[in-house]
Amino acid sequence: MKSPYQLFRVAALATIFAASAAPAAISIQNERVKLTYEAGSLTLSDVMSGKPFGVATLAGAGGSGKMVAVSDATFGKGEAIEIADPSGGGRVELFPGLPFALVKLRVTHTGSDVKVLNKVPVVTIAVDLGKPAESLRGFGTGGISSLADNKGSYMWQALVDPLTRHGVVGGWLTTTRGSGVAFVGLNDKQPSFRAQVEYGRLRLAPNQSEPLETFAFGYFEDARLGMEAWADATAKVLNIKLPPLPTVYCTWYHCGSSDEKQLPLQAAFAAKNFAPHGFSVVQIDDGWQDGQSKNGPRKNFTQVQPGGPYASGMKATADKIKALGLVPGIWLMPFSGTHDDPWYKDRQDWFVKRDDGKPHDSPWGGTALDMTHPEVLKYLQEEIHRIVKEWGYGYLKMDGLCSGAAVNHCYVNDAYKDDHMGDAVLHDPNKTNIEAYRDGLKLIRQTAGKDTFILGCCTPQNMRSYGGPFGLIDAMRIGPDNGPNWGGIRTGPTYGARNYHLHGRIWYNDPDPLYVRTSLPINQARAICSWVTLSGQLSASSDSYPDLTQERIDLLKRTMPSHPLRPRPVDLFEADIPAIWLLTDTRAAARRDIVGLFNWDENKELTIDRPLANIGLDGQAEYVAYEYWSNKMTGPFKGNLKQTQAPATCAILSLKALAVHPQLLGTSRHITQGIIDVVEESWAPATKQLSGTSRLVANDDYELRVVTLTSNGTIQALKAEVSAEDRAAGVSVSLQQQDGLARISLKSPTSRAVKWSVGFN
Repeated sequence: MKSPYQLFRVAALATIFAASAAPAAISIQNERVKLTYEAGSLTLSDVMSGKPFGVATLAGAGGSGKMVAVSDATFGKGEAIEIADPSGGGRVELFPGLPFALVKLRVTHTGSDVKVLNKVPVVTIAVDLGKPAESLRGFGTGGISSLADNKGSYMWQALVDPLTRHGVVGGWLTTTRGSGVAFVGLNDKQPSFRAQVEYGRLRLAPNQSEPLETFAFGYFEDARLGMEAWADATAKVLNIKLPPLPTVYCTWYHCGSSDEKQLPLQAAFAAKNFAPHGFSVVQIDDGWQDGQSKNGPRKNFTQVQPGGPYASGMKATADKIKALGLVPGIWLMPFSGTHDDPWYKDRQDWFVKRDDGKPHDSPWGGTALDMTHPEVLKYLQEEIHRIVKEWGYGYLKMDGLCSGAAVNHCYVNDAYKDDHMGDAVLHDPNKTNIEAYRDGLKLIRQTAGKDTFILGCCTPQNMRSYGGPFGLIDAMRIGPDNGPNWGGIRTGPTYGARNYHLHGRIWYNDPDPLYVRTSLPINQARAICSWVTLSGQLSASSDSYPDLTQERIDLLKRTMPSHPLRPRPVDLFEADIPAIWLLTDTRAAARRDIVGLFNWDENKELTIDRPLANIGLDGQAEYVAYEYWSNKMTGPFKGNLKQTQAPATCAILSLKALAVHPQLLGTSRHITQGIIDVVEESWAPATKQLSGTSRLVANDDYELRVVTLTSNGTIQALKAEVSAEDRAAGVSVSLQQQDGLARISLKSPTSRAVKWSVGFN
């Protein structure tokens, strides 16, 4: 007897065969995806393998189809199958170089009265990965789950085989008026993928046709690459260009908002000790603003709290921070108010209402300001202008963003929840929740200017705040609050891994601060510092800097600045918090690979035995590695990376495949061991000289770690030198050797790019 999966594959192949034989069948394809449409059914096949991976049913698009040429402002010229239907219809499009089929449907209202839509189904896809359903998993904003337990995901979702990483990935490329969600599950024991878009209240006039949001769907040998491809495509659609990533101090987790006496002292310490390494922003958190606080924070951001921590005004403190060469940052809730605060007494029409006429109020988040009301938009513009242009703050941490979408706070929310979106009555009923939200964000961006760094906070308050800001903010808190303890600091790696593919593409992920305070064991401080630094996500700290020991100060220095690359978790589909990350730098001729190994369990050892090829390295090469914290070289080894990690510890390995000549294995300046500081590296066979350029920080001890072990044995280093200009500038150099390794120490009295060379026999 054939299994349901075998029957599915037979049916899918039969569909394709029938399509090729019957005149009514239509097929189009690009390099990756083939689409075959017949009798209301759309079969999706992988071009490279020739195998079907899904049969799609399009909502409201089951009529006749025809092949048409299409042109897209982002993806250029392509082909589509256009499907007619009285209720809407639409197209499924393919473009050269795009590994997705794009579903673009529309709804049409043919009635004589106004029709209001909320949850609109778009497509259901029966998926075949050639594996039993019980071995497959859903992976989305809520993490990893079985298909039976998957609750749904916002904006994107993957259905994967964790063993092979094969999977399908679906995601929304647009969030113009609706909030896209995706579900995976079982339909008659068969793996299924379902996408719908939710509007709250989408009003359609008689005979009005409305395009829905664009949904992308594709198959990938490695679903991680599919998730990244979706993020890349979304960034392309929205023309996202991110600014440089700052390094931040946040007051919140050790002193609330701080005050106008203590904060300049903290800023001065940071300017002296950390700015040369890449530190840049001093951010004031909740507590500076006025208003009443019976439901969460005070929410009058027009003025400071009288007699509060910044009684002299916010401009005075910003000026002191700027005088140190740093950027002042400030926390606010731009879309929230408090309806019974006396300041809002005569402004009750500013608030979103519910159907009963009462203000749209949520615990902690307060009352949602109506982003469709002209007076509210004027107020918001004046508020942002005051903070940025008059007070001088160049970094905005904007909390409670979901109030801008007029949805209920439901913290902690990551997997899909029915949050009753649609219970909001807006001043302009023709605007949807997401449309109003984006209008508010656009106004903030326009008023603040492109040079102001905008951080959103935070998506788990309500995940409707997740897709709406795409293309309108620079960074986003992607998880709930963490804390200076082992349980707290695991929060960032949990949510940072789930959303790793957004980082550097859609926005910068903010995992909340790392901590180095002495109450945290040094192994735990190293672990969170290493993860934040290796993953490259927004690096913020929230400790009293003058109270740190020299060891902890030095630890913070090694995290700065953040690298601009896009690392990848190796075991993403295997664990709630991945234990292995790979950071690869191919910008220069000398490739660099950094592997981070993390044991997130506080009580048990972790044994890692992973094929190098599975990590993303050359499975046939022989490697050596330098571990940053133990300050030791290991290897050579081949085939598998094997290591045992003690509880709550990490290892940061810089790996090099053995070559016929010596190579730079790593450096001491930064946890990424050369990715931040090594500008160039080259080997001259004729002179047997390894040379390069490194960025040194003034008076900071710097060490080059050169592996002298080669595929032909060990080669002795004879001499290390720096350029004549560097010697004249006071740069010192010395050389020490041990088995297979040369250590070259450099030190400069000023921050500069130093040219160095090492000669060999």
